[in-house]
Amino acid sequence: MTDFLKSIPDLHCYREYPDPPPIVPGRPDRAWMDTTTERFAYRCTPLPIANSSGWELTLPMSFIVTWNGGRDITDIQIKSLDGDARLPMVAGSVFGHGVLTFHPGYHFRTSPGWALWVRGAPNTLKDGVVPLEGLVETDWLPFTFTMNWRFTRPTTVRFDKGEAFCFLVMTPHGMLDEVQPVVCDIGDDPAVKAGYDAWRQSRSDFQARVARGDPAAIEQGWQRNYVRGHDPSGQSEPIFHLSKRRLKTVRPAKGSNGK
Repeated sequence: MTDFLKSIPDLHCYREYPDPPPIVPGRPDRAWMDTTTERFAYRCTPLPIANSSGWELTLPMSFIVTWNGGRDITDIQIKSLDGDARLPMVAGSVFGHGVLTFHPGYHFRTSPGWALWVRGAPNTLKDGVVPLEGLVETDWLPFTFTMNWRFTRPTTVRFDKGEAFCFLVMTPHGMLDEVQPVVCDIGDDPAVKAGYDAWRQSRSDFQARVARGDPAAIEQGWQRNYVRGHDPSGQSEPIFHLSKRRLKTVRPAKGSNGK
């Protein structure tokens, strides 16, 4: 790991006015994940890790937005649901073509070589409208950005107070152009292949135990090595020390033993 990635980068959020939309750490939970059988969606550990790997800009008000299918900025109409006078400062129609624009209310600056990946909250679904994504060079730009969502069809969409309208992820864009993917056979690296084969065998053995009706495997429900930050042998993997984050953000499914 280079010294560049060992250092903790700065993220300064300069308020443009006294009471802009709140910034909160990314939340691991999703309503649709909660409703899956025994909340099995949380067993896919990368989902809640992605959900919480950044910061949410959340709405301070509730409103509905209607697009009639036209190309003009007037073809989008926004109606407040709670009378919050800040609504025009947060959401509006700027570009036309079914694009709804949000204003963060901050000017962001990051350390040299670092940018903000601006997007919608990961693994969040909203019928009729989708968030657009952008990589903003916040290490030098003297102005802020807008967060834009595009309607997928003429419809009315509701946004609620506390809902995330923008998700911020820091990325070392200054290094991305230097990265060159290396394509090779897994057998070219004996250590990598050994670890991969051990994982496959462990997963196969566990699934076979479940299929045989092994009480211990059935009680366990699913393997939790990844959640705990362990390799198939049970040893901790220290890379980036993500195991604490996994344990904090991933909750056991209802009905599991929670161990």
